[in-house]
Amino acid sequence: MESLGSAPADPVSYEGVWRFTAPAVEVSVPQARHAVRDLLGRQGVPIEEDILQGLLLIVSELVTNAVKHAALLSPQLAVEVAIGADWVRVSVEDNHPYRPTALETDYAQTGGRGLLLVKEITAEAGGTCDVEHTASGGKIIWAALPLKTQL
Repeated sequence: MESLGSAPADPVSYEGVWRFTAPAVEVSVPQARHAVRDLLGRQGVPIEEDILQGLLLIVSELVTNAVKHAALLSPQLAVEVAIGADWVRVSVEDNHPYRPTALETDYAQTGGRGLLLVKEITAEAGGTCDVEHTASGGKIIWAALPLKTQL
């Protein structure tokens, strides 16, 4: 007879970590977004539509930033998707040493608000995001969101 709570729960079938690389060029932005959407669909991840749309916008913003600001020193970028039982984390890694910061909102400018947007989408969903340095001197920018809206 099994005792309750003595064995770890089996992982949910959709859990795992996937990583792909892409050239740091503009066409990689929609390709990364589509790859993440397709992966979540193939894995059967039960993500709410509004969370999914926010996550895909985050992927677009992070890959765009890598293409625009890191391509000279990092001709390749990596996208990683980690999925847990009730969360999903996307990250974009490049080899450029500059660590970006979210800019303050300036509605007179037409650009430069990508990371601010990532922070706002993440916070609204009840998630978290950050920038970390890699051992090779580059950086990883990531955002983790719950699969369901937090009440």
